[in-house]
Amino acid sequence: MRPILHHYAASPWAELVRLALGLKGIAWGSVEVPAICPKPEQEALTGGYVRTPVMQIGADVFCDTLAILDALEARWPEPTLYPEPLGRGHRALAIEAGGATFLAAVGVALGPMAEAAPTPETAAFWADRERRFGLKPEAFRAMLPALREAFATHLERLEGMLADGRPYLGGDAPGHGDLAHAMLLWFAARGAPVETVSEPLAPWAARVLALGHGAPQPMSGAEALAEARACAPSVLGDGPRVRVSQAGSADPPVEGRLVHEDADGFTLLREGDEVGLVAVHFPREGQILARV
Repeated sequence: MRPILHHYAASPWAELVRLALGLKGIAWGSVEVPAICPKPEQEALTGGYVRTPVMQIGADVFCDTLAILDALEARWPEPTLYPEPLGRGHRALAIEAGGATFLAAVGVALGPMAEAAPTPETAAFWADRERRFGLKPEAFRAMLPALREAFATHLERLEGMLADGRPYLGGDAPGHGDLAHAMLLWFAARGAPVETVSEPLAPWAARVLALGHGAPQPMSGAEALAEARACAPSVLGDGPRVRVSQAGSADPPVEGRLVHEDADGFTLLREGDEVGLVAVHFPREGQILARV
């Protein structure tokens, strides 16, 4: 069964997943979602999770890129996202691309928009980010010099990793870590040539971005919800009622029954009028799991 990605074109984390789909040469359903809330069809699918991207495979719903890439690797193992000699070290590299490093890339990517005169579109964007993350444009503008300096420092570190002439961060083959860090350059450059961000990294980034996006096939949100409703989730059972939310966010939590838990993540079983019974999968990182 093909995966379905719920995303929008300018989403940096969706770009990481699109590159993973390209690396593996997968055909996938492409559902466009709004860049700001509300996202009614996505919320119906997930039970309230509104971050981008979300991937579904039938009635299995994967939230956060770590859970998404684990699902892709499990179902389409070749070519691997974790080539040797780095192996699962690629996951650690990818996690490093989040947090403070990602915020630095946001400073480079969105700085010009924050410094420009507001438009109705940008005002709606900042209102969404302020409500969800407490990110106010005036406070963001004050942070820009430090964020830009932090991103430049990060690029210097990547340059050092590639200074021995290796084609990719882990060696001869691209992996999850390459996708995550090349995504940061793609986002920082906002679609402009990568050379505008870091000329020394341009050949490496170009190799990673040349992996492409596989074979996307446009579909509607209604079609995706109908596919979930027509399928059964891969994980069934009963368990305690729990709530999942994300640190540093005012986004609504997802509630369901905890039916699976391991070192990498956990799965909630929930039911919705538009989707029927679905399994919603989360990674460990960045999630807050609490009993209801």
